[in-house]
Amino acid sequence: MLKGKPFVKWAGGKRQIIDKLKKYAPDEFDTYFEPFVGGGAFLFELSPRKAVINDFNQELMNVYNVLCDEDKFKKMCKVLNSYEKQHSEEFYYEIRNKDRNKKSFSKLSDYTRAARTIYLNKACFNGLYRVNSKNEFNVPFGKKTKVNTYEGDNLITVSNYLTMNDVKILCCDFATVVKDAKKGDFIYFDPPYDSDTSTFNSYTEDGFGKDEQKRLAKVFKDLDSLGCYVMLSNHNTHLVNELYKGYNIHVIEAKRNINANAKGRGKVEEVIITNYINNEDIK
Repeated sequence: MLKGKPFVKWAGGKRQIIDKLKKYAPDEFDTYFEPFVGGGAFLFELSPRKAVINDFNQELMNVYNVLCDEDKFKKMCKVLNSYEKQHSEEFYYEIRNKDRNKKSFSKLSDYTRAARTIYLNKACFNGLYRVNSKNEFNVPFGKKTKVNTYEGDNLITVSNYLTMNDVKILCCDFATVVKDAKKGDFIYFDPPYDSDTSTFNSYTEDGFGKDEQKRLAKVFKDLDSLGCYVMLSNHNTHLVNELYKGYNIHVIEAKRNINANAKGRGKVEEVIITNYINNEDIK
């Protein structure tokens, strides 16, 4: 089966550790939930027939919704083709600053907003997605003289997966996403990562701090008590180890290329935490 791949470059993307995630995933499960879907690398790799995906980033989830509508999908690609031809530093800032006027921005078609999200992701500095306290995209120009905003075959594969399977697309709080999860379902949490130092987590205007990490751990434990299969990725920090003490904590090495601080790039220690034992754990 042809599998899709992420259509945007997303901080914390999982493509380069997909094999490690698959190694610790349950062999069988019912509905798949991914409350922090981001670029969707693990979703597309698993390609479950029934899934609930979510991200608190409204513009990102708008792209997923547009990909589920054939007409809007085609219109988005047409806009992207136009953006590629007009690409320049001046044009980049013109597109970036559209969200400064909330009234006019709200009137943009959903496919135009989706094209803007993808274009900015491909043309901005280091593929970073960051917003300020007003929820305005504020990443500077990436200095590329030419951008390729999409691969048509991949977008078609992603669109086909989303439309030909039972995939529910949400944009809400992570705890709301999993409120209907039941025994036998598989939930994968890939939140903005914790850090023992300051870190980038401005995917939304509200950020994701220590209190949110603690709230997430409670949801993890609640799902565990229901009999769900639960997996979580995070940095290998003191807080994370304390919050998930008693669960299966697998330390892995990963390479990160997106970080506001250059010291945060390169090889880092991450953890994959599960509440279940699979064949890999028995070895």
